[in-house]
Amino acid sequence: MPAVPSPVLDLLTVRGTLTEAEQVTARMRRLRIDGGQLADLEVQPGQQVRVLVGGLTLRTYSIWHYDSSGGVELCVLDHAADGPGARWGRTVTPGEQVRLRRPEGTFTLRPDAARHLFVGDETASVAFGAMLAALPREAVVSGCVETATAADRLPLTGGDRLDWVLRGETSLSDAVRRLAPEPGGIAYVAGEAREVQAVRQVLREAGWDRRSILTKPFWTPGKKGMD
Repeated sequence: MPAVPSPVLDLLTVRGTLTEAEQVTARMRRLRIDGGQLADLEVQPGQQVRVLVGGLTLRTYSIWHYDSSGGVELCVLDHAADGPGARWGRTVTPGEQVRLRRPEGTFTLRPDAARHLFVGDETASVAFGAMLAALPREAVVSGCVETATAADRLPLTGGDRLDWVLRGETSLSDAVRRLAPEPGGIAYVAGEAREVQAVRQVLREAGWDRRSILTKPFWTPGKKGMD
């Protein structure tokens, strides 16, 4: 990618400093970025930011937590790749400067829905965590999250109301069939692209309106940009 003049970068991105790095699951690291330019951003639960890693390479991460004083927290999954995103997530340390785009995305919480169904994998659990944390405890919540191992389960507010399944023991679409969620409310379905479509099909067959199913394919096997 050709060099981008600093004034253009300043226009397109905001800057902060990595202040915390913590291992929160077997393969996921929580990274906190603080800075004055990150204060008072418009953030909706479920949104993401694009981070400049390895020079001018952009990688996208869901926002785990945001506070208006200027702190953005991400949870970055180490998927054993050796690309720029994976290397940055593994090796970035407190004190390093970080450039990122402002929060974006429409895969966001619909707080007024009568019921909330969450279905996805490790890559979806970060966005789900932000959404669940924004819901009152009395909200009607169900769903299932797939992980490679039990040690990959991200601690979610309200996660006790979800079913957790292990990859290889069942598929997310079969888990949703067993869950048999009644139509109504909003379904948030995210993760591997083919599994997202399979779950969407199960919900449509069960009578869910297509407008009530929000989908976000976070990754596809072999797709460039997931490293």
